[in-house]
Amino acid sequence: MIKAIVRKIIPERYIKQFMNFKILASNYGQYESIKQSACIDNEGNKIPWYTYPAIEYLNNINFKDKRILEFGSGNSSEYWAVRSLDVISVEHDKEWYQKVKEDITSNQRLLLKKDDETYERLDGLGSNVKFDVIIIDAIRRFECAKIVENYLNKEAEDGYMVILDNSDWYKNSAEYLRRELDLIEIDFHGFGPINNYTWTTSVFFSRNFKFKPINNLQPVFSNAAIIQSAD
Repeated sequence: MIKAIVRKIIPERYIKQFMNFKILASNYGQYESIKQSACIDNEGNKIPWYTYPAIEYLNNINFKDKRILEFGSGNSSEYWAVRSLDVISVEHDKEWYQKVKEDITSNQRLLLKKDDETYERLDGLGSNVKFDVIIIDAIRRFECAKIVENYLNKEAEDGYMVILDNSDWYKNSAEYLRRELDLIEIDFHGFGPINNYTWTTSVFFSRNFKFKPINNLQPVFSNAAIIQSAD
């Protein structure tokens, strides 16, 4: 009864606009992420500072036997640690390094590196260390893009993945990954945690990429989708 009255008073277009706001603010947790200035979802779980479309895609991929290398650290580090075999995160800011280090788990390793060429070289890891997923989301992104080939697990039968955040700002880095590494680029545009603007998180796939989705189901319903089966 109340809903019917409201619909008579308020035009349908305004109701739809309000519902869209509610989905972003509440269902995706953006309001709370802005309030706390923290990358969290609607349940308070830590998530990466990527766009929501990219996060929803990654949420449905099975990474449990994958090794992750992350240039940059933060809530994303815990996000990857929960989902993967192990994670190495590289950080250049000492104060932020100390903060992130407080919450690392047994399958995480956090490296403090200077803001110079040693940052991306990863001295001390050894040339034999390979990763299934590499994330470029911090300083020196073009330099990082140029060396990821040295650390990718090219022997993996199901391929590998590179993630470049803010790729709309780092077009040269994206072009390098496409051209020099012959990777397939998928751009995920949209809103994400904290920010009041849209941006792009790009996921790059090897030509033989075939990571399995969780429960072998893809695609899954997105947040606030209409749940139905049409075929």
